[in-house]
Amino acid sequence: MELNNKNILITGGNGMIGRQLEKLLLTTTTSNITIADLPDFDLRDRGVCEKICEGQDIVFHLAGIKGSPIRCMESPASFSVPMIQFNSNMIEAAYNSDVDWFLYTSSVGVYHPAEVFEEDDVWKTFPSENDWYAGWAKRIGEMNVEAYMKEYSWNKCSIVRPANVYGPYDNFGEWSMVVPSLIKKAHEDDVLEVWGDGSPIRDLIYSEDVARGMVHMVENQITEPVNLGSGNGVTIREIAEIVSDYFQKEIVWDKTKPMGDSKRLMSMERAENHGFIPTTDFKDGILKTIEWYLNERN
Repeated sequence: MELNNKNILITGGNGMIGRQLEKLLLTTTTSNITIADLPDFDLRDRGVCEKICEGQDIVFHLAGIKGSPIRCMESPASFSVPMIQFNSNMIEAAYNSDVDWFLYTSSVGVYHPAEVFEEDDVWKTFPSENDWYAGWAKRIGEMNVEAYMKEYSWNKCSIVRPANVYGPYDNFGEWSMVVPSLIKKAHEDDVLEVWGDGSPIRDLIYSEDVARGMVHMVENQITEPVNLGSGNGVTIREIAEIVSDYFQKEIVWDKTKPMGDSKRLMSMERAENHGFIPTTDFKDGILKTIEWYLNERN
């Protein structure tokens, strides 16, 4: 699929992936890009979704609610209910507007804990207890996309499942994820306090690589769910050491705190079979994120 000279809508375009996607499209295409994000566009309103999809050729639906697993468990309705609402509205609106292609952004949170996450295993299990509410909300979005594809032969949809995404424009505030949280603490505190013992393994992918993966799936009209990760595990300890070395801060391990799932690693076989491979080394990506944070935090 050609992305030049298209009307392209990005929901959640002010987030860290959305900004990278907009930048990528502006530098590689001559398309007209529209950003729909809070506070100007409340996607819980069906009328808003119908209006912003009118006249669009391609819709990248990135809008979501991001937060730490603990935050998701403490305030589950604040995550699951709005996501189910706006995902359903956007899928319906994109179909009714007969767009050329619709991309739905799912999450690593749809998976049950396993050594390696395989795309076809999602519906054989339940989401992890650490991602229970947000994971189900993302799963329901996937199911609704597939329902439209099945009932209406709407074979114009891609579903991507990003791993642990990090990069510029991440949330460095309260309830942030592991990378921005460690960067913020290392910059502000005398020591770098890290929850657990550093042994959990995560699959990190730089936000720019996620944007590239999304464009790749749309250009190649991939209709089956695809993981977007690195396929390479990195421990929390390794991440903490990179951050602590940069800021010259001692690491203090708080083993009384929860650590989450022991391993979350994505299979990248399907993505590679479709021709996509991420290119950003995780250490380089973390250093870029630190530098962005120090320059832009205010």
